[in-house]
Amino acid sequence: MKVFRLLLLALVLSAASGCGEKVPKLAKLGSADVIVAFGDSLTYGIGAQEHESYPVVLAQLTGRQVIRSGVPGEVTAQGLQRLPEVIDEYRPRLMIVCLGGNDMLRKVNAAEIKSNLRVIIKTIKDRGIAVVLVGVPRPALITSAPEFYSDLAKEFALPYEGKIVTSVLYSPDMKADSIHPNAKGYRRMAEGLAELLRKAGAI
Repeated sequence: MKVFRLLLLALVLSAASGCGEKVPKLAKLGSADVIVAFGDSLTYGIGAQEHESYPVVLAQLTGRQVIRSGVPGEVTAQGLQRLPEVIDEYRPRLMIVCLGGNDMLRKVNAAEIKSNLRVIIKTIKDRGIAVVLVGVPRPALITSAPEFYSDLAKEFALPYEGKIVTSVLYSPDMKADSIHPNAKGYRRMAEGLAELLRKAGAI
């Protein structure tokens, strides 16, 4: 069984979007610049303590303030409605968008998810804020992040992390349940995103 899981993980990672691609560059963040992690329960940190959530760990790794703006159960349409208030409250220089998992669990049409994410990204960029996109895997036995994530990353020239959530959820020791990481999994997410920010030149 362990060998089978490792084989599945290898297949997922080899098929994951963004592998080997050049990371689009971002402006370097100042020490006082704010990052907002915007998403659902994966951003909130269900499955671990608040101090173990990925935004809190990412703040420790980057030396920047990272706001944990995650709403458990949120779908992309709700995130789109919430977005302007979040931007106005925190005035970030960069936002990490990790949404879509709940849409897929509710079997929302992929075109609708992509459309909502496109508007979310455009709204953020139109305010002069940088965006990093995180892909979430479809609920399935052998799965990966849908192509619409990588399509949007290419469309808007965004740094994109399309494999970290999938790899965490394929690792039993990093999961709290079937769809949420534990503290170890959230740390791995934070490490992956910190590395992406470094490659993009943001930190």
